[in-house]
Amino acid sequence: MNSSQSTESRVIVALDFPAVEQAIALLERIDPAQCRVKIGKEMFTRAGPAFVEQVAGRGFDIFLDLKYHDIPNTVAAACAAAADLGVWMVNVHTSGGRKMMSTAAERLAGLSTRPLLIGVTILTSLAENDLQEIGYPGSPAANVSRLAALAEDSGLDGVVCSPLEVDMLRNERSAGFQLVTPGVRPAGASVDDQKRIMTPGDAIRAGASYLVVGRPITAAPDPQASLKAINDEVRAALG
Repeated sequence: MNSSQSTESRVIVALDFPAVEQAIALLERIDPAQCRVKIGKEMFTRAGPAFVEQVAGRGFDIFLDLKYHDIPNTVAAACAAAADLGVWMVNVHTSGGRKMMSTAAERLAGLSTRPLLIGVTILTSLAENDLQEIGYPGSPAANVSRLAALAEDSGLDGVVCSPLEVDMLRNERSAGFQLVTPGVRPAGASVDDQKRIMTPGDAIRAGASYLVVGRPITAAPDPQASLKAINDEVRAALG
């Protein structure tokens, strides 16, 4: 896997800002040895690949969170383009199906260095009634379980899932399967638009591989201090 630096941090800071200047201001206040960062749809649409390269140039490993979902060849080509940017992790929607996921995995497998390929299962903003409305029968956990199994069988390195599904997936999937968990909020923090949440320590104890954390760090008066506190909580949970 491609890695610009050897951070051991399990924390991925979400760079969800409406302007590049705000993201850069945040990056200047956090240590790339203490976290990785996530670039999502808004920042990538505003600033493009040049912003990805700019962030990488500051020493940060990058999770490119664009959730590709299209026909197999299109998704595979997009994943290869992400690999050309040197990102550490990229994701696709598992609901795109086996052929889409396996084609992307095969395309990345041929590279000398490649990003982790992660599948998005059920968005953490969706509750059971939301799933029923779009035609997914069963609970969020049941759907996550089914889609994670399909992802691993299709050659993906792991999935994005709610922390509430981590314990289940850690027991169901192989030991090396990566579980990337948004919906992580320190005790007492605002839940914002997340419906299925957990504290950093609890998520790590349940078996999460990486924690995606946004506003508890990015909106904090001292982002580096908030990052350190979460890293300390993670280390304590790891024992």
